[in-house]
Amino acid sequence: MVTSFDIPRLVVAAPSSGSGKTTVATGLMAAFAERGLAVSPHKAGPDYIDPGYHALATGRPGRNLDAFMCGPELVAPLFAHGAAGCDLAVVEGVMGLYDGAAGRGELASTAQVAKLLRAPVVLVVDASSQSRSVAALVHGFASFDPQVRLGGVILNKVGSDRHEAMLREALEEAGMPVLGVLRRAPQVAAPSRHLGLVPVAERRADAVAAVAALADQVRAGCDLEALMALARTAPALACEPWSPASAPARTWGSAPDPAPQTPERLDVAGAVAPVIAVAGGPAFTFSYAEHAELLTAAGAEVVTFDPLRDEALPTGTTGLVIGGGFPEVYAPELSANEPLRKAVAGFAAAGGPVAAECAGLLYLARSLDGKPMCGVLDADARMSERLTLGYREAVAVSDSALAPAGTRLRGHEFHRTVIEPGAGAAPAWGFTHPERRVEGFVQRGVHASYLHTHWAAEPSVARRFVEAAAKRP
Repeated sequence: MVTSFDIPRLVVAAPSSGSGKTTVATGLMAAFAERGLAVSPHKAGPDYIDPGYHALATGRPGRNLDAFMCGPELVAPLFAHGAAGCDLAVVEGVMGLYDGAAGRGELASTAQVAKLLRAPVVLVVDASSQSRSVAALVHGFASFDPQVRLGGVILNKVGSDRHEAMLREALEEAGMPVLGVLRRAPQVAAPSRHLGLVPVAERRADAVAAVAALADQVRAGCDLEALMALARTAPALACEPWSPASAPARTWGSAPDPAPQTPERLDVAGAVAPVIAVAGGPAFTFSYAEHAELLTAAGAEVVTFDPLRDEALPTGTTGLVIGGGFPEVYAPELSANEPLRKAVAGFAAAGGPVAAECAGLLYLARSLDGKPMCGVLDADARMSERLTLGYREAVAVSDSALAPAGTRLRGHEFHRTVIEPGAGAAPAWGFTHPERRVEGFVQRGVHASYLHTHWAAEPSVARRFVEAAAKRP
């Protein structure tokens, strides 16, 4: 049923990456949360790391809005699901405002997300090397697409009072409101490494302090009242909030179900619910909140474990999910936990269903940078100088616990490692765009691949996996 969903909301965008979107978005989330508002945090695109800081700032799960992986038609429903009951929603953009999937026009851009949400945009501009030219820059972004409503600018990395005065004068001439001015503050910058920011789980105490500092900086430099007033100008959205219990099946290349049907929950009456163990902790931080929600809605009990510390799988484990993260950073510690490595290998050898993405693929390999891993796959992984990054269109090559052969999904690759060989005798995926190749491994109950997917795009993946887990003794 389509309903009217009314929540104040802002999209925080920028002309390019590195302008300060995460600083401003996270600081705004924290500053408004400190006022007692329930703030719903969102991130455009596939990024896993920024939502961890958003969750720390708001106390709510950081949720992704990815129009490529999930389809434009799911952006508003997923947003409504995450923002239900909140006082304000803040969406951090991806890359530059108009940058999206390569060769696909506006698809998966921040601009597209803003239009789908009918949300005003706040443009964060790195003003460190310009003065009056800022007006020309902002004018270009405001006029490029008339359907994108640019509601104001936050100037970042401003050097002095005089610098600020020149910037304000230029933007006043252009008729663009200045909603905030932030000075250079390296002390609140989060550390980065080969794939971006260091995740919250790896630096919890420091991350808490950094988010508090961001809130202080934004509170001092931004007009929170004006920003909230802008957020309230967003009109009501007419959409049905996404629900893990009633999400329609969706396969890329075919049309969505015309009338979403509520799937029956796995019948576990009188029986123990299948236990799906999900890897977590500092080495495995990449996950979408909707995955656990879909598994639970399908009838599973979801239990998190930490491969760095836990020496056994959770009691009663009948299914295993090992998502993305940074096993390359923790290879010695993961290798040293031999009891758990043997437990995972034994579970897989016995035919237990295992879904492994990227970091999970490396953990299941025979070795990672020369350190013994679980040995489930007859393959070895190592760090590489080459960054593999981009959206992929894929079709399942082999029947697996996740999907029957022929299932089409869209996903994302993001890693600086290689695994040799890159595919097993029964590959997991065949990529159809932007390049054609097979990738990953399907053997017994294991599905292991570099490809990150968002199960909200195809909820039958979660149900099929829970059904496979329920068949385990």
